Amino acid sequence: MVSRRSRFEVSGPGVLSSGSGRRAIPVRKAVPGLLVEVVSDGFVGAVVACDPRRVTLEDRRGRQRTFTLSPGAFMVDEVAVELRPAASPTPPGTPVGGTDPLGRTASGSVPAADQGARTARGSRLWVEGIHDAELLETVWGDDLRAAAVVVEPLHGADDLSAAVRVFRPAPHRRLGILLDHLVPGSKESRLAAAVDHPDVLVVGHPFVDVWAAIDPAVLGRTSWPEVPRDEAYKDGFARRVGFADRYEAWRTLAGLVRTWDDLDRSLIQAVERLLDHVTAEDQPR
Repeated sequence: MVSRRSRFEVSGPGVLSSGSGRRAIPVRKAVPGLLVEVVSDGFVGAVVACDPRRVTLEDRRGRQRTFTLSPGAFMVDEVAVELRPAASPTPPGTPVGGTDPLGRTASGSVPAADQGARTARGSRLWVEGIHDAELLETVWGDDLRAAAVVVEPLHGADDLSAAVRVFRPAPHRRLGILLDHLVPGSKESRLAAAVDHPDVLVVGHPFVDVWAAIDPAVLGRTSWPEVPRDEAYKDGFARRVGFADRYEAWRTLAGLVRTWDDLDRSLIQAVERLLDHVTAEDQPR
């Protein structure tokens, strides 16, 4: 297994019938590694293979499922899309975004020997949304698979305490939680303070959104724009940087992140702490 990066290619619009009208939906090339959500049941996985009729996805537990292609049946970057096979499929075994010439992974670690399929450990790593999950997959994907750690998006952290109680953390079932905007006085800091359990670690970065934890140098900038609090961050960010919309902005940013050198140090340190925490049952007490 190699670490995957989300890569988006846009061709012409698809058309989805809806009642008496027809609405155009975007077409995405099913490039290996593209992170896709299945609308019908919420299954999320990276593209493994795609032909004109079917696409095979693999989730973070290593499970593979095959789905029939149908316009609007899949979500990419929170948008309903039509998937189509890539014009030039990536040969099997070709890394999509993994190691450097010295054999190190995108997170700077030495790849573990191939251990074959593994059962996911009981511990989990929670992030706020799908974009956080994509960045972790890009940079730490090899590490996560080697440790059999599953990353799960919360899609918002407002009910964090309740979600932790439902999870029922324990020494063999640790929980690591990554939050945006974890600074004194923020909503996230209050949510984190409400979680008090020895087997739960809540850490974060200071940025309002994980987008801003990407080094602006990837776009040749020295800083990201400030977005007023009364404005949707992603929309305001995209407009000020010069993108057509939030979807184009994320496609570009995600495609430019290759290693942890493209991320802010605060995010790197937070993720490394979480990985240490959720794998701590491997360490002698």
